[in-house]
Order: sequence, then C-alpha cells, then structure tokens
Amino acid sequence: MKSSDKMNGTINLGHGSGGVMTRDLLDKVVFSTFDNPLLNKKHDGAIVRFDTEMAVSTDSFVISPIFFKGGDIGELAVHGTVNDVAMCGAIPKYLSLAFIVEEGLAMEDFIRIVESVKTAADHSGVQIITGDTKVVERGKGDKIFVNTTGFGAIHPKANIAAENIKTGDRIIVNGNIAQHGMAIMSEREGLEFESTIESDTTNVNHLVLDLLDAFGDKIHLFRDPTRGGVASVLSEIAMDIDKGIQLTEKDIPIEKQVAAACEILGLDPLYVANEGVFISIVEEEIVDEVLALMRAHSKGKNAKCIGLVTKDHPTKVVMRSGIGGARMVSPMIGEQLPRIC
Repeated sequence: MKSSDKMNGTINLGHGSGGVMTRDLLDKVVFSTFDNPLLNKKHDGAIVRFDTEMAVSTDSFVISPIFFKGGDIGELAVHGTVNDVAMCGAIPKYLSLAFIVEEGLAMEDFIRIVESVKTAADHSGVQIITGDTKVVERGKGDKIFVNTTGFGAIHPKANIAAENIKTGDRIIVNGNIAQHGMAIMSEREGLEFESTIESDTTNVNHLVLDLLDAFGDKIHLFRDPTRGGVASVLSEIAMDIDKGIQLTEKDIPIEKQVAAACEILGLDPLYVANEGVFISIVEEEIVDEVLALMRAHSKGKNAKCIGLVTKDHPTKVVMRSGIGGARMVSPMIGEQLPRIC
C-alpha cells in the first residue's frame, strides 16, 4: 500500500489528541515510514548506547514556503541537523523528530513531508528513533513546523575548535554560495520572480567524514553558513579568535544566475543563507589536498579556497577585490529574509 493510500483529508485537532486518531496517524504514516527496532518500541523515548564522546545538536524549522525548488521542510529538517552534528566533528547516527502541525494541513502534504524526512535520513545514514506530533488550532501556526535533534559520536581523529585556528590557516567552502536563500526568495509571497535557482539543501556528513579520515586534527574548524551566510559566520569566527580574516572576491564560488539575482535585488551573496555549504578552516600545508578530495566528491565539486587567517585587522573580515581594492565585511544586522530555514 502506498503512503498516499494510507490516509486522506486534512489534519484536524483529533490527530493531536493522544487518542485513537493520533494512534491511527502515527501507525499508518509515521511508524510505518520510519520502521526500525528503536522506534518500533513505541515508548516515550529511545534507549541508545554510546561508548565515546558525542555531539548533540537541535534545530527548529519554520521555513515558508514548506515546499520550494530543490526541497521541502522535511528534508531540510534532516539536512540541517545532520550537518550541524557533522560540523562538530561527529558522525551523525540518530535523530529525534517533532512536528507541530496546524489544523487544516492537507494529509497528502503531511505524508509527503514525512516521506521526504525518510529519504533524507536514509541518504544521510541516520535513523529516526523518537519523536512527537502536536496539532494546533487553525490560525495558530503556519501549516507545519519541524524540530529535529541529532546525536553522533565524535570522530576519533577530530579536534574541532576555534581556539585551534592559527595565522596562515586557509578558508575553504565546498560549493557555490547563496543558492538556498535565493531559491526561497524567488518563491516568497510578494517577492516572486522567474528563476530556475534551486536550494542547495543536502547532507554533507559523508564528505566531512572523508575529510576527517584523511586529515584529522589538521582541520581546525567546520561551520555551516546558514542564516546570515558566509559573512556572518566568518565575522563571528574572527571575533572569537581575535584574528583577521582576508577573503579574495574572485575566489568566491557562485552561480551566474544567483549572482545576477542578488544584484537585481540589491543583496550581497555573502549574507545569503546556504543549506548545503560548509566552511573548513585548515592548515596551509594541506589546502591543495583538501580541495582535491572535496572536488572528487559530489558534495564538493565546486570547492574553492576563498581566503586565509591573518594577524592583520584582528576581529575583522576584509574582502580583496580583483582590482586591488578592499572592503570591510561586517556582521549582518537584523534579518535579511525571515523564515529562511
């Protein structure tokens, strides 16, 4: 039986009551989709064992629209948390999953999101082991919100910490920036414009694992530049380590269509959100090897070294242009586009 045959109609308050309708929804949609021994116990929680140091990360997803070019809120909720755990130098293994659903959401949309979560979790190599579903009255939510919490063991070679960064370290991004934010903006009510730009939402944990296997503690930091983009993350890092960061404008990887859309809307792509891009700060001696490994991987084929850590202009990020000029890259103030993830 296909998922679409399991239930129809819309979500109503009874589906969140804890009674027969809740059990029906969970059995026919959630448990049948995420079928695994830990979840199938149908207990208040899951009992798991870790024999080593572990990373835990939680995130909530309120993106609008819930379906967009290149993805939806379900896979975004998996990718976002899986990537956050990976940025800690850990190997994601388990996720919790919680839905807050607005009364009136089409059942087919809920099923589509659940199935998208399952597909993304499978691609990421993680299991959904516990969760929750609540329903709020019509007008008290906006279709659906999702929360995920991820758990993973720290890689034995990892030593990811800002204090490890030193002058001369290189800054690498694994792919083209600003795609997610511009994809969402192209579909946002009141801002719609013709575009084929797709979100870059994806899991990067397998690429991170390959990097840690190969280079271990010569990788000093991973960060994913979601809200606030590359500029905000690098500004935070520069302030945290009391060193300067120098970027080279011509080395920033960005698709022509994305750059053109940013220019039309008056946006700096450095501040636009990403969901499949991560920053690696690595020792200078391994930069070429890191780039070679990334470019051989599907999640890093457009990897570029975009800058370095310097003793000059401590706590500041400076961008060098192709004609020899320089400009300060300041932290973002306020919200460029709300509900981007």
